[in-house]
Amino acid sequence: RFNDEFLEYLRHFIFTGDIFAVKEGTPVFPYEPLIRVKAKIIEAQLLETAMLLCVNHQTLIATKAKRIVKAAQGRAIMEFGARRAHNFDAANYGARAAFIGGVAGTATTYAGQKFGMPVLGTMAHSFVQSFDCEYDAFLAYAKTYPDSCTVLLDTYNIMESGLPNLIKLDDYLIEKYPNDPNRRVKSARIDSGDLARGSKRLRKALDAAGKSYIKLVASNGLDEKKIANMELYEHAHFDSYGVGENLITSASDPVFGGVYKLVAVKKPDGGYTPKMKCSDSASKAIIPGKKMPWRLYDENGQAQCDLIAMDGEVIEAGKPVTMVNLDSDAIERTITFTPTAVRPLLVPHILGGKLAIELPSIAEKKAYIAKQLTEETWESELRLECPHKHYVNMTPAVAECRSRMYAELHGGKV
Repeated sequence: RFNDEFLEYLRHFIFTGDIFAVKEGTPVFPYEPLIRVKAKIIEAQLLETAMLLCVNHQTLIATKAKRIVKAAQGRAIMEFGARRAHNFDAANYGARAAFIGGVAGTATTYAGQKFGMPVLGTMAHSFVQSFDCEYDAFLAYAKTYPDSCTVLLDTYNIMESGLPNLIKLDDYLIEKYPNDPNRRVKSARIDSGDLARGSKRLRKALDAAGKSYIKLVASNGLDEKKIANMELYEHAHFDSYGVGENLITSASDPVFGGVYKLVAVKKPDGGYTPKMKCSDSASKAIIPGKKMPWRLYDENGQAQCDLIAMDGEVIEAGKPVTMVNLDSDAIERTITFTPTAVRPLLVPHILGGKLAIELPSIAEKKAYIAKQLTEETWESELRLECPHKHYVNMTPAVAECRSRMYAELHGGKV
């Protein structure tokens, strides 16, 4: 049972510390500190679960979205996952993270309203089934959304029913609005069957009917591997994809393993005593001390590596930097690199309990990550299979502190 004094403290709890964090949308890599909390220990500890929940979930879904967007090779991706998300917040905040990660919009209307995102979607099978015939459903939808009509073809039979009714509907719109080319069927979606084969048959039939302007949309259990296979090997002719459960749950890798650890305690003289959680597995040993991760750039403006330094260490462009590779299997553990540009990754978000940064819009965050991945990141690091490993190094001071403390506390060597 909690005592009354502690419960009263919680009733009036206000965070008064500092939080430094990477800007949202920044590509990050294993072992790097993403957030640094400096506060009274009780204040810092109370943030742990909520902070990890937010960072782990949002980073996971944004990363999965970016992989799916890359696989689509320029085709638009729509987030369709609300019905498979783990709860209401997972659906809404997952849609937000997916948009930052690169999708064109979401079918989750509340997320669109809450975060200012485009809302995209099509009719449901139940809508088609609720009418006496498929064409009546198509017509009712077109009358409601004459400027953005997308029909769903696979409720009964794609080629024998859906396609003829699609053509009939588009002919009706042409006759009704002969001088308004915007009022046409915009696209057709299929949600079952052999999608790649279906796209080829539909594209051929629509082109033959003089309706090459009608775009094709695919959905049904898609992920980056299925999309890449259809695009690269089966030459599917889809213009966009709706991706649901495998995006909103990141089904292939459903956990982002961020951890929250005490790494330093402030001393009366203002300095810090490093703290370390050890492990029988050296690779899981926490990097101790109050730290600052840096990104080091080459002459082409691309991120050559990241460097974990002690807070207060000065890393300068144009000057050689000696680094220790975090990978214990690396042949060259110590390397020297002269960056043409550097930047610290942790920036103040909260100082003294008050917001200390102007938060960008969700569109600005999306543009920020897109710019970094196209201009600053090596293409080889973005491969879906066997990507090049981004180098994350330590300064000699960080490496020495880590090795010394591991030996002292665990009696081993790291």
